[in-house]
Amino acid sequence: MSDVDALIVGAGPAGLTAATYLARFHRSVVLADGGDPRAAWIPLSHNMPGFPAGISGDDILARLREQAQEYGARILTGRVERIRREGDHFAVERDQGTVRARAVLLATGVVDHHPDLPGVERAIERALVRICPICDGYEATDKAVAVLGRSDMGAREAAFLRTYSDRVTLIHTGPVEALTQRAALAALGIDVVDTAISRVRLENDRVTALSWGGEDRAFDLVYSALGTTPNTELARSLGARLADDGRLDVDLHQRTSIPGLWAAGDVVRGLNQIAVATAEAAVASTDIHNALRRADGLTL
Repeated sequence: MSDVDALIVGAGPAGLTAATYLARFHRSVVLADGGDPRAAWIPLSHNMPGFPAGISGDDILARLREQAQEYGARILTGRVERIRREGDHFAVERDQGTVRARAVLLATGVVDHHPDLPGVERAIERALVRICPICDGYEATDKAVAVLGRSDMGAREAAFLRTYSDRVTLIHTGPVEALTQRAALAALGIDVVDTAISRVRLENDRVTALSWGGEDRAFDLVYSALGTTPNTELARSLGARLADDGRLDVDLHQRTSIPGLWAAGDVVRGLNQIAVATAEAAVASTDIHNALRRADGLTL
């Protein structure tokens, strides 16, 4: 393939938004789609601006993909294996060939740590096990809610959900000493159960977690607070600087510490919101366009 102005790694909301912006800037842009974007897990989001009736993750991605392709962005399937510098360009090695790009935007996202439970994927699809209280905490209002955690992260998420319901239980599956906020949880009226969960049983629109001593506990919703791992391997191989939380460190224009390398979306911020990811993609793609203009001597 001939050289392109920009290559985007990741076909989630951030990557697809950046592809639209760059294509509308009349930039030659290729997006590498490695499959399985995190947004595809969303059964129905009522937190997406402009969709008061809700919209599924698949529909969000389909609309964004259609918009990017309408303006000429090229989407290639296949994972990016490696990125290396070649003079003023990056050589982006895919499993189906290499693309040379003047600028690269990483929108590689994160990987959720799902609970190791039989049937959890089906429970997530039915919105009975959830991974984002910011997105859908409203739907937990006045319901019986369980939070699965193995550290103080679970305690913080349980406390966050206490805003919506006074029936919140933290099921702590990690070492006893890993949970240091027990007194604070008790003060908030949050029950704590120290146990490992053997399985999740779905009954109609409720979740039954079979756990301690064979006892069944039924909940309307279960939230997983087991954390994520940012997909930073490509950036780290180039020597990009990481933030304290392990995500990519960027400036106000979404530039990484590597010249010519930008990043947007969940791989950068810890909020994990589609609205945030698309906003960062707009900032990054605009800065990429202006950087290329400067390099071509087209600025005043």
